[in-house]
Amino acid sequence: MLDDAHDRYRAPALDKGLDILELLAATDESMTQAEIAKALGRSPNEIYRMLDRLVRRGYVARILGDRYELTLRLFALAHQHAPVRRLVSQALPVMRTFSKRAEQACHLTVYDRGRVIVVAQMDAPSYWSYSIRVGARVSLYNTGSGHVLLAFATPQERALMEAEREDLAEDKSRPAGLDSRLAAIRAQGFETMPSFQSEAVFNLSAPILGPGDTAIAALTCPFLPRVDREDVPDREAALATLLEATRELSIVLGKGIDE
Repeated sequence: MLDDAHDRYRAPALDKGLDILELLAATDESMTQAEIAKALGRSPNEIYRMLDRLVRRGYVARILGDRYELTLRLFALAHQHAPVRRLVSQALPVMRTFSKRAEQACHLTVYDRGRVIVVAQMDAPSYWSYSIRVGARVSLYNTGSGHVLLAFATPQERALMEAEREDLAEDKSRPAGLDSRLAAIRAQGFETMPSFQSEAVFNLSAPILGPGDTAIAALTCPFLPRVDREDVPDREAALATLLEATRELSIVLGKGIDE
């Protein structure tokens, strides 16, 4: 009776897609459509449309003309984002300490469907600061946060991020020399760049790292130089303080201290 009850709520198309994903996940090598069909006890025509949809949605990649393999999209869905509530609760005290020491604002960002989204923000302790509101969505290509999130992604994750970005309505152009810039950012561990949005602001961005040294978030200081005081930390000092903050958060949020 229990099996009969479960059968009433079966979704054959969903079952078919999950069967394909589970098969490819358990296989070290790519497979042809015919091989997948044989392994699942189905005809090639029966799984053609499902394979096509999985490829279009980025869960499966078609390689060498007629072979299929699993992408890292499922991995990204499961591991790319730490739970936002925990991420923010752990980050806010560290962000508060950074802002007090550097006398600058800062904000925490994560990757979200082709853009960078601000999930936490901390004002500078003085009256003067530059900040971005929580919930703001900004570009992957022309922000320090976006560069850091791209630089500290795996090649497969980066390809997925950029493919999702291509679906956005605005500005689709990929900056020249982006790959070499991202390589430099990964090598040095941070990004420093003039703001593309505001004069006088200089973005300082560093990754919060998870397993495999991939970024689960980025912490950015939109550095605003002060000309009325000489006792305020300069840009180099603010960057050093920012890197201390991201190292601390990387340990707290799962990178560990085994290196």
